[in-house]
Amino acid sequence: MPARKPPTERQRRLGAELRKMREQAGLSLTDAAKRHQVDKTAISNTESARFGVSPDRVRVWAANYSCPDTAYVDALAEVAGERGKQWWDEYRGTMTASALDLADMEHHARALRSAQLMHVPGLLQTEDYARAVFKEAVPTPVPEVIDRCIAFRLQRASVLDTPHAPACTFLIHEAALRMRFGEPTVMRAQLDHLAQQSERAGVSVRVVPFSAGGFPNVGSSTLYACGPVWQLDMVQSDNPMGSTFLHAEAHLSNYREALDRMEGLACGPSRSRDILREASQRL
Repeated sequence: MPARKPPTERQRRLGAELRKMREQAGLSLTDAAKRHQVDKTAISNTESARFGVSPDRVRVWAANYSCPDTAYVDALAEVAGERGKQWWDEYRGTMTASALDLADMEHHARALRSAQLMHVPGLLQTEDYARAVFKEAVPTPVPEVIDRCIAFRLQRASVLDTPHAPACTFLIHEAALRMRFGEPTVMRAQLDHLAQQSERAGVSVRVVPFSAGGFPNVGSSTLYACGPVWQLDMVQSDNPMGSTFLHAEAHLSNYREALDRMEGLACGPSRSRDILREASQRL
C-alpha cells in the first residue's frame, strides 16, 4: 500500500487512538500482528497515519483488542470512512497545515468552547477587524496573503450556519474588547457584530471582566472541540509560531477544568452583551 499524502491532524488522531487501544489491550506490535494476521509494519504504518485504514478494519482490530466501548469504536470507524474533499482542501498549499486542521476540527466538532484573551474569536471576526489583526503579524504578510487568510477565516465562520452547527461558548476576556485593532469604526463594528452574534441560537458569548481577577491558562488562547465521544475531544492552542493540537487525556481534563473555572468567572449572556455595547459606545 503506498503511503498517503501528509496526514491531517484528524488522521493522525485516528492512528494514535488505534495505538492506544492496542497498548491498553497489553499487546506488542508483534502480538497484534499475529492476532490481525497482518505484517507488524502495516500496524505501525497505520498507527503513525502513514497508511489509511478502512472502517471495517477499525472494527476488526477493535474486536481483536476486546474494546468494549461500541460508541468509541463507531466514532473511530466514522473517521476512517471519511472521504472526499472539503472546502478547506482548496486552500491546501496556500495555507498552513495547522490552519487546515483547525477548519477540519471545527467542522467535525459537536460543540466548541473558545477562550480568547486579547483577540475576538476567529469565528466571530468581521472582515475589517480580521484584516487589522493580520497586519500585525511578523513578518507583515503581503496584501495577497492577507486577502487569502481573511477569505479562509470568513469561510471558517460558515460552520455556524450549517444544519448541524456545533453549540458554541465563546469566553472573551474584557481585555480583548479594549485592545483596538484598526480604526475606532472598525472596532465599534466588531463589538456590535459580537453583540448580534451572541443572540444567535446555539451561540453563547460570555465576557470575563477585569474584576474577575486571575484564572487558569491566562497566558494563551484555547479552542476545545468536543467529539462524538469524549475520548475524541481535541484542544487547539495558539502560540506565536502557529497552533498546537492536544488530545492526551491529562491535557483534555486540565483544559476542561480551566475552561470551567474561566466560565464560572464570566458574566452571563445578558450582562456580557451590556459590556459589549458599553465598550462600543466608548469608542
